[in-house]
Amino acid sequence: MGVGKFGSIYAFNKAVTLLADRGDIDRALRLIHDFVERIITDPLCTSQVFGSKTLDDLCRRIGSINLERAVSGYPSGRRKDADNAVFVYIVTKLQKSGGHTRVIEDFIKARQGGFHVVLSTELEGKSDAAYFNDILHNRANVVLEQAHRGNHQERLTWLQKKLVELSPERVYLFNHHQDSVAAAAIQPEMGLDAYFYHHGDHHLCLGVYLSHLKHIDPHPMGYHNCRNKLGIKNIYVPLTIEDRGRRPDNLPFMHEGTLTTCTAARSNKIELPYFVSYFEIVPKLLKTTGGRHIHIGNLSPWAVFKIRRGLKRYHIRPDRFVYKPWVPSVWKALHDYRVDLYIASFPYGGGLTLIEAMGAGIPVALHKHVFSRILSGVDLAYPGAFSWRYPEALLGYCTSLTPESLEDAGQLGRMEYEKFHSGLILKNILNDAFRNCPEPNRLTDQFSVETDEWALWMDRQLSISRVFFRASLRVFMGKIYPFL
Repeated sequence: MGVGKFGSIYAFNKAVTLLADRGDIDRALRLIHDFVERIITDPLCTSQVFGSKTLDDLCRRIGSINLERAVSGYPSGRRKDADNAVFVYIVTKLQKSGGHTRVIEDFIKARQGGFHVVLSTELEGKSDAAYFNDILHNRANVVLEQAHRGNHQERLTWLQKKLVELSPERVYLFNHHQDSVAAAAIQPEMGLDAYFYHHGDHHLCLGVYLSHLKHIDPHPMGYHNCRNKLGIKNIYVPLTIEDRGRRPDNLPFMHEGTLTTCTAARSNKIELPYFVSYFEIVPKLLKTTGGRHIHIGNLSPWAVFKIRRGLKRYHIRPDRFVYKPWVPSVWKALHDYRVDLYIASFPYGGGLTLIEAMGAGIPVALHKHVFSRILSGVDLAYPGAFSWRYPEALLGYCTSLTPESLEDAGQLGRMEYEKFHSGLILKNILNDAFRNCPEPNRLTDQFSVETDEWALWMDRQLSISRVFFRASLRVFMGKIYPFL
């Protein structure tokens, strides 16, 4: 029974409910997983479909049935005292380039006491345990437990038994969009203080409508979207990152008389069908500024080739484009490479890297996505941050910059970081049990939907080449991605 055979959510709901009620938990979970994967690999659904009450109700129903049949009678752990409280973080997969991995790291560092257990379903491949242990310096009070290979029901049973056994003080759900196992695990009858961390916020994501979990949104765009459009009672816990210091005084802007720019993002935020191409803009940017551009984040060989081909076309020296697939700290790299302007990734922006740039005292330039405020990220930056939609605006802005204007913008970014995004902010929120979360900034009036550009973009998604791209992506997600 494949997802494609269903003509409506109504029919899908009936079929999955029947499977769950007759005990075919594994197939029910797989169908939900595959349905979400089908939606998130369709660009037309990006930043349009955020959650599904039907799918979340199915996950809750399946989890309840499995808890009763497979976990009933399993010995529960004894409640820990305050000094030995257990904090659990449920994930699908941990990887060194994943933003949610860094968020979990910050959550753990903000709560020095207690025992921290990360439970990974491994549904989308094996976690990078060595990296996770390294960033937390192999702390004795932090453990990563990974589900063994098995079907979806076996992983769900393992996860629910772990929750019953650990009886945690607090549970955080950091699932990938399609992880039906993680979304089904926490049940109301467990009596847990549980939170859904909405990091998969630009696609359909399981867990958005789980009413027995408190809903955390980590940026103003997501907070206002979930509260005002989706009708979710949520709380705002701003993205935070460890303070690695403001821009040193001995690093003047444009120190060689030219502009050094930087973008940090993997291929999943850049190599996507869109009306503006990052690979075409980078050579034009270097031709305009006469400076350097640093790219941090893994790109496909084809993407790097297209950039270097553009450099040749404009007779630009290859060393003016610096490609770093990964760095331990974007913040530190911005200082090491003497970056003057951080150009946020597009068509998908990145929240944590934007915050690192602001904390490092680096001015930012953000792209206004043609139809999505969330993908733009303009509401996450400091007031007055430059934003652009068409390449000419970005190139014109870069030619207008002076060391003085860069210095002023960098200070505004640093102030925004200190107000909302330092580690101390998160520590106070967690220690106060989320009772005094800050109010997010109001949405800026800089963003508007470009309806005609959006209409043409949607029409192009129906071309044979784009349909083939989606089909290839789905094969990659299902057959190859889990093993990376």
